[in-house]
Amino acid sequence: MFIFLTVVQALVAAALVGVILIQKSEGGGLGVGGGGSPSGLMSARGAADFLTRSTAVLATIFVLLSILLAALAVDVTTGREIDTSLERGSTPSAQPDPLAPAANQDGAAAPEAAPPEGAPKSDDPLAGAVGQ
Repeated sequence: MFIFLTVVQALVAAALVGVILIQKSEGGGLGVGGGGSPSGLMSARGAADFLTRSTAVLATIFVLLSILLAALAVDVTTGREIDTSLERGSTPSAQPDPLAPAANQDGAAAPEAAPPEGAPKSDDPLAGAVGQ
């Protein structure tokens, strides 16, 4: 039912856009021309009245369908729970952080181990081989 009403809503919206674009604007933009017979349904005044009434009817249907679809959407989505498993600070107590012992809490750099006896003091691996 929800999908059917959504399709009807889209068709009504397209018809509403089309009817609005056909209407004669104050500047005479995309409107229906003023020519033709002065009487009947498709005269300039008759066409304007028809388009105005159809715009009002389509707009009313559009608004009513929007309210109905909103009410149906509330019924469809009730009963769901929000998943908070990825929320910050909510780690499960059953799974401790495996890196917690290695983390340095005060923000200082971890002390480096002293190089073995006779190892070069610089970061360059070839530094000790130059003097030999």
